[in-house]
Amino acid sequence: MKKLLLGTVLAGVVAIGAACSNNSSMQGHDMSNMNMKEENTAQDSSKKLPLATNTEVLSGKEINLTAKEALLQINDKVKLPVYTYNGSVPGAQIRVKQGDNVKIVLKNELPEPITIHWHGYPVPNNQDGVPGVTMDAIKPGETFTYEFTATVPGTYFYHSHQESAEQVDKGLYGTLIVEPKNEEKVDRDYTLVLDEWMSNPDEGNMDMSGMDHSNMNNGNSSDNQQMDMSSMGHNMNMYDIFTINGKSGAAVKPLKVKKGEKVRLRLINAGYMSHKLHLHGHEFKIVATDGQPLKDPQPIKDELLSIAPGERYDIEFIANNPGEWLLECHGDMEGTDGMKVKIQYEDQTNNTDKANAKENLPVVDMTTYRKYEVGQFTLDQKYDVEYTMDLGTAMGKDGMVFTINGKTYPETAPVNVKTGDLVKAKIVNNSPTDVHPMHLHGHFFQVLSKNGKPVTGSPLIKDSLNVNPGEEYVVAFKADNPGNWMFHCHDLHHASAGMVTEVKYTDYKSDYTPDPNDTTNKGE
Repeated sequence: MKKLLLGTVLAGVVAIGAACSNNSSMQGHDMSNMNMKEENTAQDSSKKLPLATNTEVLSGKEINLTAKEALLQINDKVKLPVYTYNGSVPGAQIRVKQGDNVKIVLKNELPEPITIHWHGYPVPNNQDGVPGVTMDAIKPGETFTYEFTATVPGTYFYHSHQESAEQVDKGLYGTLIVEPKNEEKVDRDYTLVLDEWMSNPDEGNMDMSGMDHSNMNNGNSSDNQQMDMSSMGHNMNMYDIFTINGKSGAAVKPLKVKKGEKVRLRLINAGYMSHKLHLHGHEFKIVATDGQPLKDPQPIKDELLSIAPGERYDIEFIANNPGEWLLECHGDMEGTDGMKVKIQYEDQTNNTDKANAKENLPVVDMTTYRKYEVGQFTLDQKYDVEYTMDLGTAMGKDGMVFTINGKTYPETAPVNVKTGDLVKAKIVNNSPTDVHPMHLHGHFFQVLSKNGKPVTGSPLIKDSLNVNPGEEYVVAFKADNPGNWMFHCHDLHHASAGMVTEVKYTDYKSDYTPDPNDTTNKGE
């Protein structure tokens, strides 16, 4: 498998990172600026690119997406070339209702092959968007149509799975919201996509598999966000800008509320680091994780919500404290200060709230959140398949590799199942310092235990799970979606350097046969 470079030279331009829109159309369903486009263009080293536009909201029987290049204005100092879906980062928000038949026509106007993977969504296997596993990559100039039924409501996102460590870093992602049939209405509904990038991408043009970026995910017990660059032999700033909806610092558009309103924030981490968020001035409830609703959520105040790569959290709060308040990232990396957004009450000028990003606050423990309730699975029931996933870090012949049971993909042993099987997996992180946010395609799993202790909150259903060094989780799922499905680390640099396996249904025959001579399919 080809090792991916963090920064990639493309048409004379190093295009990295993500983001661009101030997402005005996604915020509170204010569609007034939905189609606003900036006609200005800027000159890079080889050609003119249009400035990225605001993120639009799309719905209807047929949705059209075009992957194309643009220039991202992250803040008043930094502008970068990016890849986009429909000219914005995040790309267009696809917003449909539960039960809708979804048809998305994707046209590729980028200079390299792409796909769309519907992250967290249980689509049919042939719609999963993994080149070389479920489909061929969509070549420049080609069009592909994705179709599936929106069976499961919740907050999801989509991104390219072709050389994904590069393409997601360049901004090739968007959001997918499936509204429940009987949805409890809120007054404001905001989507906030977290990401991080480099202000000088030329410095990041290196082999990521050969470096120790163990603390990039900030998932260990330390509250500090630090990056261990010692193995690189020199000090280099890499991801030094953190963003919300493609903007950083003062460029992030405030969230408007009115006193008494119920506000929902859909928090999505499209980047490669965990981010710990603090909501100032209000109690909030976690109403869903990875799209799955939580029963009877309990109010939380002045605790940090840690959101790992690939995870989504829906939180709700009542706007009962007029003024101007922050939702901010905690930590002390160079980019931390940029990941914050103001919550502004209309007709209020009180702005006495102050940032406290270095304050040591407790982190919400999702394994104990809410009252205990028996879920679909238990630790002591009988399972048809049991699998141990030993996650490790090693030095390969060409640099650092990330392993599952001592192997790198495609040599990793798959999880072989048949339709209807109940599967229990033990996930153990034996990497000395590396954090591994593990993501399963096509299924949801229930988290049963952490470090040998059963989950004591209500059932925790997820598709992405952050596993810190030394941690052990036991999860379970039902094999109810036939196909060949990726199970991999969503630090996509780790995935590109080997940390991938598959859940393979032995009673499934794919209608897709990879062309062994097609070298363009690079699913990780």
